[in-house]
Amino acid sequence: MSGHSKWSTIKRQKGVKDAARGALFTRLGNAIAIAARGGGDLDTNFSLRLAVDKAKAANMPMANIQRSIDRGSGKLDGEQIQDLLYEGYGPGGIAIMVEVATDNANRTLPEVRSAFTKHGGRLAEKGSVAFQFDHKGLIRVQGTGDDVLMAAVDANADDVIEEDGESLVYTAPTNLAIVRDKLLQGGFQITDAELTYVPNNMIEITDKNTADKVLRLMDALEEINDVVNTHVNFDIAEGLLNN
Repeated sequence: MSGHSKWSTIKRQKGVKDAARGALFTRLGNAIAIAARGGGDLDTNFSLRLAVDKAKAANMPMANIQRSIDRGSGKLDGEQIQDLLYEGYGPGGIAIMVEVATDNANRTLPEVRSAFTKHGGRLAEKGSVAFQFDHKGLIRVQGTGDDVLMAAVDANADDVIEEDGESLVYTAPTNLAIVRDKLLQGGFQITDAELTYVPNNMIEITDKNTADKVLRLMDALEEINDVVNTHVNFDIAEGLLNN
């Protein structure tokens, strides 16, 4: 595996901003509704269990969670939520994958396109960016060291990367639930588990002007309420992030 972009860490640190502008529960609810299309039982639908766990961690009220489950499983009237994946390029030739959950693609697509074009990027045709990424399961485990590494290997994980005091455990998408449960059974504390897109190769950004443009584009995409997640192949030098 080529490496791990700092953008995912930056996004996690920006979670307070999401909550402050009131978009977080909307995103979490849409993610739950999409997962619930595979069934409303948490015991048999692991994707739904992951989505609900994220919502609970964000203190989303149980009434909101249940309403999202009911919506996704067809128990409530209203427009069905679609999950869509947009692909594009940003400043410096970086590749970007944008996951959205929307009840109106005719509204969301222009918003995503506008974010790209206003900040030096462009939407690309389907498949023209996706080949640069691998679909993976990602589990964040508190702590580092041989204990985590050996437990992950024993659970059939693909790779482990240590970062900022935690271990990023990568799995095949179909093994995410199995590896997560085995690590939990082993007593390890898991802070997050999700399906993600991991870049095959990284683009290192060392120019301050380009870095600023990239971050403005990413902020614009994250400001769109229907955007659930973004995946990128850039890394920004630490000194540029702190300036």
